[in-house]
Amino acid sequence: MALLLKGGRMVDPQTGLDAVLDMVIRDGRIVEIGEDLEIPKGTVIECAEKIVVPGLVDIHTHLREPGREDKETIESGAKAAAHGGYTAVCAMPNTDPISETGSHIRFIVERAAERAIVRVHPIGACTAGQSGSALAEIGDMVLAGAVAISDDGRGVQNAGMMRLVMDYAKQFGITVISHCEDESLAAKGVVNEGVVSTRLGLAGWPSAAEEIVVARDIALAELTGCRLHLAHLSTAGSVELVRAAKARGTAITAEVTPHHLFLDEDAITRSYDTNLKMNPPLRTAADREALVAGLMDGTIDCIATDHAPHAPHDKALEFELAPFGTTGLETALSLVITHLIEPGHLDWSALVCTMAVAPREALGLAPVRFEKGAVADITIIDPEARVEVTREFFESKSSNSAFLGGKLLGKATDVLVEGQFALRNGKVVGR
Repeated sequence: MALLLKGGRMVDPQTGLDAVLDMVIRDGRIVEIGEDLEIPKGTVIECAEKIVVPGLVDIHTHLREPGREDKETIESGAKAAAHGGYTAVCAMPNTDPISETGSHIRFIVERAAERAIVRVHPIGACTAGQSGSALAEIGDMVLAGAVAISDDGRGVQNAGMMRLVMDYAKQFGITVISHCEDESLAAKGVVNEGVVSTRLGLAGWPSAAEEIVVARDIALAELTGCRLHLAHLSTAGSVELVRAAKARGTAITAEVTPHHLFLDEDAITRSYDTNLKMNPPLRTAADREALVAGLMDGTIDCIATDHAPHAPHDKALEFELAPFGTTGLETALSLVITHLIEPGHLDWSALVCTMAVAPREALGLAPVRFEKGAVADITIIDPEARVEVTREFFESKSSNSAFLGGKLLGKATDVLVEGQFALRNGKVVGR
């Protein structure tokens, strides 16, 4: 199929591109970028007043399959990703059963090939059963297609085991994604420990429960030479630890979620909205400001959604009993445009870096660039579109969004994966 993207503002900091241009795509590849281009046969996509960028990727997604297909499936999660502007997602391993063997990873790869309209990269577990007691089958998982390993949802509690995980990961050249939570400190906490936990009578979760593990895993990465990626940072202290480590030359990367960037603990009121219960919890306004500053100065590399869908009956429990997590794939881009691009805190090149370039670099995924011969994984954005976040808005099976009721600016209108539409004129294209 031949396509001509006509008159869009094409932004790719990797190639120094930021100009209104045309792009010709044929057989899933970019064949030409320039002015006043034409094609004899094919489809012309008018991109005037739109932003055209390398395809966004989310490196922290929970697809729930296998085990909780009532919450999400690989198919529905991929549709949600396309709806949100993503061309690829990385699937976390805390499914049922946990993705801890080569056969588990092959299931994800094969199911995605059959049913997903975006790329799905599986992430394997660090330890068997995410129990922290024995290594998972790291080598077999890498051979089957795992792009990283993580015990996300729990974290490796024992420092000696985490060192062993890193030693093995280094041998296979893959990244360890650290879920930074000391369970002995977090205990039964459900919100940030402080004023709000006291006011609402809820068990508190101190910042130290995250920061101690951030410091530990940075030290272990320096010891082992393993590539380390720190998931969903939430505190000012964590940002400072990463900043100091990078100043020493430590090869680490870090991510932040939209909910930690744009919400804080004061959003949790006596309504006890369980959509605001997440792991790690929403922190203070000062923490949120430090996260934004860390993203702007490059201390934090990536924006990742930590998309965590839950069925309505699961979230309709008492706050203490409801599961952690909020959906994120379908609102992340609009939130970033609304709160960072529109006020001028970030420009479009920075958005591409944090949502397309740096995430791929963190996990060693193949780069996507605007240049001749490159794969045509492309996100087209209408920066002036209006989005109202309602339950009916979601393509995901779940609608447990922390941003329900919000009115946002900007959204993806079209998504191309290897030159094929996954999203066209704002509508998901099924397989």
